[in-house]
Amino acid sequence: MIRTERVLLPALLLSALLTGCGTEKAGTGTTDPGPAGPDRTELDARARASQIAPELVYVTEAPGFTVAQQSVGVYGGDGFSAAYWSQETGGQIQLYADRGTVTAKSCAEPSPGQHADCERDGPGWYRTGSGQHEYLLPEKGDVVVRVVADSAMVDRAVLLDAAEAVHRPGNTELAALFPTPAPTATAPVERGDLPPVGDGAPDNEVGTSG
Repeated sequence: MIRTERVLLPALLLSALLTGCGTEKAGTGTTDPGPAGPDRTELDARARASQIAPELVYVTEAPGFTVAQQSVGVYGGDGFSAAYWSQETGGQIQLYADRGTVTAKSCAEPSPGQHADCERDGPGWYRTGSGQHEYLLPEKGDVVVRVVADSAMVDRAVLLDAAEAVHRPGNTELAALFPTPAPTATAPVERGDLPPVGDGAPDNEVGTSG
């Protein structure tokens, strides 16, 4: 069963973030990191440092939309979330990836007592309700990717484009999502007041001169 919350970043907040810090475009899906790019092990470590399972990181593309690196974060336990924003229209597409499955029943009844209109379309399921619409895409390994948007801001054709473009990121795309290297562990500082034997309590014995 997939999670049913549908939270989009406030448009004004996202716009301010993008204006102040810029955006990162989703790449082309290539796995070539370039001569100076970090390797996959390092990039996966960056995702784990954000509490995100590397296998749950997905990206997409849609005409006129760019991913806001500031929106990248964990979703649920160890899932992935990112927002794509159109500077021209102000529209926003939210991408979620999490563990789960989707069926006709779970699509139409996202939670007990709740009903949504749901139909098969394109690469997955198309669901509408509460002023929003989304595509739910079953992926390998019991993973469901959702692309969600406000029905009034992003039309179905654009959302379908985003759904059909969902893919696992290449190294260049991962580096754009997680530009900060994962923190490295440092060796503990050795204390001089801890005796080499015994229970490890600090040695506070007064010396002969004091």
